[in-house]
Amino acid sequence: MTQLIKIKKGLDINLKGKPQETTKGSITSEYYTIYPDDYCGFVPKVAVKVGDKVLAGTPVFYDKNRPSIKVVAPVSGEITAVNRGEKRRLLNVIIKADDSTQYEDFGKKDVKSLSSQTIKTALAEAGILATVKQRPYDIVANPEDSPRDIFVSGFYSTPLAPNFEYILKGQESDFQTGLDALAKITEGSVYLSVRPDASSTLKSAKGVTVVEFSGPHPAGNASVQINNIKPINKGEIVWAVDPQDVITIGKLFNKGIVDFTRLISLVGSEVKEDARCYYQMITGASINTLVKGNVTEGIDLRYISGNVLTGTQISSNDSLHAGNNQITVIPEGDEVNEFVGWISPGLNKFSVSKTYPAFLIEPLTKKEYTIDARIKGGKRAMIMSNEWDKVFPMDILPEFLIRAIIAFDIDKMENLGIYEVAPEDFALCEFVDTSKMELQTIVRQGLDLLYKEMN
Repeated sequence: MTQLIKIKKGLDINLKGKPQETTKGSITSEYYTIYPDDYCGFVPKVAVKVGDKVLAGTPVFYDKNRPSIKVVAPVSGEITAVNRGEKRRLLNVIIKADDSTQYEDFGKKDVKSLSSQTIKTALAEAGILATVKQRPYDIVANPEDSPRDIFVSGFYSTPLAPNFEYILKGQESDFQTGLDALAKITEGSVYLSVRPDASSTLKSAKGVTVVEFSGPHPAGNASVQINNIKPINKGEIVWAVDPQDVITIGKLFNKGIVDFTRLISLVGSEVKEDARCYYQMITGASINTLVKGNVTEGIDLRYISGNVLTGTQISSNDSLHAGNNQITVIPEGDEVNEFVGWISPGLNKFSVSKTYPAFLIEPLTKKEYTIDARIKGGKRAMIMSNEWDKVFPMDILPEFLIRAIIAFDIDKMENLGIYEVAPEDFALCEFVDTSKMELQTIVRQGLDLLYKEMN
């Protein structure tokens, strides 16, 4: 019988602008941008120079400390810029794409005949391992490690998230091949998490342990699932893989090429209703073509690569970042003038603490909210009010862990469970936080410092 885990703490933010389950073709771009900051724990060393010709799958940069881990070109074309910032820090690499993509040939392979190390080496060479996250530290996985278990979340629970079951249609074979490859890597288990009402396609996946999760966001976060299925002990390493990256792994072995095409959703209250749907898009492509004519005009807009809780703020001319499955557009809120400020009551305002009366009609209407990008309050001292605990479903005390990170008390961080968390797990805490603290940044800095201290 499939195990069912009920997540009781958390919060579903019912935003306006959900995608329709329709795919409106492919979005192509003249230029593709690769950002090294998308790969945590990765110290980039550039492998190309301006003017070089590359194929899809050609290494663009590799990890200075672990040279076997590479980030590759998502398309074929010519390197047109290697942009650096202060102290020559690499900001991004830009490729002008060919009219049609030419691929590096990695060769078709039968996963069943390959060893664990061969598969890890193949993923590292193709640049796919850079998308696999390791716990602890939430960094790029190392091919020299043997993960205790591998976790794949088969659903997204973030606001306006795409439906992975819709994305999976027609790609079931590549998804299963990807799971087969992951199963060969670990001597433990590959855990595939699904919703209780998931389709038989997901529930009948072979070679994996299927676990059902019910409850609000962050039920779809890998850390929450790891914490509830099999927590990490000190010295253990587990991997977490996005389900769309599992499909990319399957394509590598089934077709012999690295294909970073993803089905992404364009969502948000400021996206026109008929444009809120799915699009095929390659990581690094400019979103300009995608959003042009499809968003509200006349007000300032916040463009986000990813979701509203953990995504990256970009401009309308920027690009889809690695690992993101949606582009979200919401109002900035700069031009909003309210009587007595943000505390002014209203039936259209969302509040976790039920400050506004909208919660009275919410159960009856399943009300969708339009939330802008304003912080609505100022920074103040940290308040120990247990408000984070109400949305943090892991067996961890978030307030005490944050204090330990700020103080950089290694013993307390370890005892309070820092090895199990990633910055995204604190996104809801950040959303409800009265003190307006940048908790995800604090956790990221804490993990980075701890990694340097322990390695």
